[in-house]
Amino acid sequence: MTEIIEPFSTTGIGSLPHRDPEEACKLILRTFDISFWPQLPRLSFKESMIIQYLEGMPYIKISESEQRAWVARDGSDELERFYESCNEDTKIGMSEDYAAGLHMFLSMIKGRRFQVLKGHITGPITFTLGLKDSKGQLVYFDEELREISSMLLKAKARWQLEMLKQHADSVIIFIDEPIISAIGGSSYLGVSSEEVSRLLKEQVSAIEDAGGISGIHCCGRADWPMVTRSGIRIISFDAYEYFDTLAIYHEDIKDFLERGGYLAWGIVPTSDSINSADKERLVTLMNTQLKKLSIHLPPELVKSRTLLTPSCGAGSRSTEETTKIFQLIMRVRESMA
Repeated sequence: MTEIIEPFSTTGIGSLPHRDPEEACKLILRTFDISFWPQLPRLSFKESMIIQYLEGMPYIKISESEQRAWVARDGSDELERFYESCNEDTKIGMSEDYAAGLHMFLSMIKGRRFQVLKGHITGPITFTLGLKDSKGQLVYFDEELREISSMLLKAKARWQLEMLKQHADSVIIFIDEPIISAIGGSSYLGVSSEEVSRLLKEQVSAIEDAGGISGIHCCGRADWPMVTRSGIRIISFDAYEYFDTLAIYHEDIKDFLERGGYLAWGIVPTSDSINSADKERLVTLMNTQLKKLSIHLPPELVKSRTLLTPSCGAGSRSTEETTKIFQLIMRVRESMA
């Protein structure tokens, strides 16, 4: 991967606030070194983080009027048919109805060739702790549905890889796992770290076995040593707000980088802080953080394994704020290169 990704290359997290898929894709393609397809939750509730990946899930029920989805076992043979059809090579697609940004992106890059492109899926922990059954129980706590969810997401990742590989020499798939920042807290006492680790490792393996480059995005605190041991190759974190929560694990990060891993520094905020952010402050912050981490790690190792991103998705911001976020990414990159 050393030759594939240049130091301080830029990419983004999935969501944008746009309602026009073409406008969103044009902005991405003219901004980032590593382009990605946009998730557009304001265009449709079907593009929200959980629902976007539900196609193909057994027993799923969706109410457009209530803009929600849940799992309702109904005595049919859906589960058996899913098990019979889903194996380690299965690919389950995403229709335009659920991923207009993805289909527009594929249309717009047709005939072009990229060195690297990026896709993304919602991770199995966030997915199963964000989806409920008809009784209101989280799917995570149903062992069978938890396993089905994991199988589904792996099949979605394989399909994305197949689609994006038609246009790129290498494809990165980020596993979006914001919920792992809350694991261990009072809200998720029944969630074991061992099971979180297993689910993450399996997702990583599915991406790597299909020829992809695995990444994870978590925009809060996390059990970073567990993450570094998952086999993941890119760790995307909120460097604007949470740098210190990662830097304390410098020995684990050193091992991770020496094995060929990358840190994707979310240095440009996607919170309200974007209103006061400017290039000079962000460049100063980035340099300060690089120096702090380089106290414990070889400075050239850190710099050679650095990517730049927004701190999280921009789906909650305005289109004007998103343009500012993306412009700042480019300006920070120019200053760091």
